[in-house]
Amino acid sequence: MIQIYCFVFNDFLENTYVIWDETRQALIIDPGCQHLWERRQLKQFIEERSLKPVLLVNTHGHLDHVFGNRWVKETWQVPLLMHRDDVFLLENLTATAAFYGMTVEPSPLPDRYLQEGDVVRFGNNALQVMHTPGHSPGSVSLIYDHEFVIGGDVLFAGSIGRVDLPGGDYDQLMESITRKLLVLPEAMKVYSGHGPVTTIGEEKRTNPFVLEYLTEQG
Repeated sequence: MIQIYCFVFNDFLENTYVIWDETRQALIIDPGCQHLWERRQLKQFIEERSLKPVLLVNTHGHLDHVFGNRWVKETWQVPLLMHRDDVFLLENLTATAAFYGMTVEPSPLPDRYLQEGDVVRFGNNALQVMHTPGHSPGSVSLIYDHEFVIGGDVLFAGSIGRVDLPGGDYDQLMESITRKLLVLPEAMKVYSGHGPVTTIGEEKRTNPFVLEYLTEQG
């Protein structure tokens, strides 16, 4: 049985996820742990539960989701997985952070590239990779059976990902949402990169950005 825990880290209030199963093998997804106390909190959580991180996964490469990439990789000696199209964001991480008045350590580059249809395995379970670009060119969503999707900054409770950052594309984002995510079972939970958990059905019925787009499309 999969368990999920969400940390809210850094000044952007980013959601960092740890997921694991009965084998205690764990994935760390989007480590936004920028500050020392956040890293201590994550490490304590993992150690107290005797978890064994086996992979580090980035749903996309924006700085608030990758602050802890180097630290996580070095602490647990795990491979980093991300879509190839977002590598440029990792390569420009320190410059982007400087734009926000921040100093960050450079991120390592991915050990393995994710693409549509890939499977991310841990313990007795696996997540399916869906390429959902628009917020960034290499955004991916990680799907577990008919239960949940970890979607980064593509779809939020009552909102959608921003498209005004480098590589953002509104039409592409809405295609990812309406043609890929919203065709999933309505009961599926959506764990977003910011904010609370929602469901596919809730966003189909009430998300104002989705409803406006579908109306425009006729």
